[in-house]
Amino acid sequence: MNKRLVAYFSASGVTAKVAENLADAIGADIFEIQPEVPYTKADLNWMDKKSRSTIEMSNPNSRPAIATKRDNMDEYDTIFVGFPIWWYVAPTIINTFLESYNLKGKTIIPFATSGGSGMGKTNEKLAPSCPGAKLLHGKVFNSYSSKADLSAWIETLSL
Repeated sequence: MNKRLVAYFSASGVTAKVAENLADAIGADIFEIQPEVPYTKADLNWMDKKSRSTIEMSNPNSRPAIATKRDNMDEYDTIFVGFPIWWYVAPTIINTFLESYNLKGKTIIPFATSGGSGMGKTNEKLAPSCPGAKLLHGKVFNSYSSKADLSAWIETLSL
């Protein structure tokens, strides 16, 4: 049995809830990806072209700093990475997280929360950030997703 980690970034708490349910469902460790500078409500206003999130997502090279790193990443074989969908992809802080480690030989499985968007070009944008890792196609969940929903998804992954 390989060791699993559920790492997640949550702007409003929805992704945190799904991540906690996923970690419980599969017996994984959990790690919150926290920005070095927390996002304010104004930062997350996607309708404001000058908001922090809009500026970050408009720049493919943006890499918001993370507050802390997971110090035992070498112990994990499979890493589930959760986030809210922003502009049809993962927030660039997810790239920061992935690029902070040598993930060669590991399996990376993205999962996202969204009120209606799909995964879009998420894998295309994340692949360069985890060279040498096996990046599986992820799935979008909503705030009502249960542990049973998450367990059913895990069963389809053939891990």
